[in-house]
Amino acid sequence: MKRTVAARILRTIARQLIASLCLVLLTCAGLAQATPSGSKARATVAALLLSDIHFEPFWDPGKVPQLATAPASDWKAILAGLPSPDQQERFQLLQQACHVAGADTSFALFESSLKAMRAHAAEARLVTVSGDLISHAFDCKFTSLFPKSTPDDYRKFVEKTLTYVIDELYGAFPGIRVYIALGNNDSDCGDYRLDAHSDFLRVTGAEVTKGFPAGERRAAEDSFEAGGYYSVTLPAPIEDSRLLVLNDLFMSKNYSTCAGKSDAAEADAQIAWLRRQLTEARAHKQKVWVMGHIPPGIDLYSTMKGLGDICSRAPAMFLSSEKMADVLIDFSDVIELAIFAHTHMDELRLLKDDGQIQASPPGTVAVKGVPVKMVSSISPNHGNNPSITLARIDPSTATLVDYRVITSSNQTGIDSKWSEEYDFALSYHAPEFSSPGVSQIIAGFTADTSAKTQASQSYIEDFSPGSRSLALQLFWPQYVCTLSNHTPQGFEACVCPTGH
Repeated sequence: MKRTVAARILRTIARQLIASLCLVLLTCAGLAQATPSGSKARATVAALLLSDIHFEPFWDPGKVPQLATAPASDWKAILAGLPSPDQQERFQLLQQACHVAGADTSFALFESSLKAMRAHAAEARLVTVSGDLISHAFDCKFTSLFPKSTPDDYRKFVEKTLTYVIDELYGAFPGIRVYIALGNNDSDCGDYRLDAHSDFLRVTGAEVTKGFPAGERRAAEDSFEAGGYYSVTLPAPIEDSRLLVLNDLFMSKNYSTCAGKSDAAEADAQIAWLRRQLTEARAHKQKVWVMGHIPPGIDLYSTMKGLGDICSRAPAMFLSSEKMADVLIDFSDVIELAIFAHTHMDELRLLKDDGQIQASPPGTVAVKGVPVKMVSSISPNHGNNPSITLARIDPSTATLVDYRVITSSNQTGIDSKWSEEYDFALSYHAPEFSSPGVSQIIAGFTADTSAKTQASQSYIEDFSPGSRSLALQLFWPQYVCTLSNHTPQGFEACVCPTGH
């Protein structure tokens, strides 16, 4: 009798266990069906994207003689000292003498931005700086303070300013790779002027590459001395990827040598180098990032500044030709990301052939192009609040998955708070900043000619960090045409009525 009762109890317990196990299995199966494999969180690594620092060593003119005689390693102590009694008055006079409308990055603002970088990007595995490390009208300000100076005096002061900025960035991220491109202001002989194969490029190249691995540093130094460009491997855990850094000042429509002569030879040499590097990357099945300062394509600000009928004249261009863009498009199967800046605004673009559709219908293969992230500035010179960009990278594909823009609460850096302006994935509901993702976003903008959708309004709101751009709202259709039409012909076909 006791055995029968015991057996009955065991059978009841067994049935309960089996029922519970079946329920667990059914629940797991249901969850597996409800959760697509593509929605799983992707493993990413952090990167910090910076641009247009435009550090202003002339903020306190009374300290500049000390800076000129001191090594760059002593600059921080000098700049951190008490300001001169007439600092504000003398700086305003200097700005007026050199016809500079807005202020650049003071010592206080630079310190504030470095603090924000350390706080918000502590996990960064790499840092990119897409050009313009020194302030606007640098040569005019120096000459105004040192009227009897020589070109060699000026070159040394520029070099020390660049060294100070680079050292501060490395100090903020010890042991982390910092990749720097030169901008049109970063020169020893004036804005948009530069000589290839110069002592300036040799000295600056040694500073830019000093944190690179020994096996890559010499080649990077050599190419930097030749023209300010270089190739490096992106750091682990990013797999099988390289970064190509350009000095596209040579490609600018405003470029001249230090002697004031036009010369296309260096631009052609660099474009040939770029094609060789991309050909090699394709052969080795590597992913590539390309970084420069001045973007290819249409300069809408300069185009619209002339007013009148936009269709009656050719649009203004950033570069002297679109040769660089053509090479990038030719290798869109290799290039995962292009990083540019120069406008100081937060922008995106897509490089593609004229005539390509901007977005493919659902279920079809999207047009392949090169997604371009244009990084907003730390300098508040254009009326924007200073900002930095925090990126998340898929290490297996080198794809930019998401980014957040962190913006200062003011333009001075004094008692400023840095907080999130927006998150790309949340604002645009895009799974990644890739060619298909950017293509779909631009297609939405194109269809929304009155900028009524939430995505369009978000873009306008965040275009100039900290201040809404009324001009962008006014010229929205024309601006959208610049996002994926980098040639004059493509832009005109987009913005002008048929048969105009």
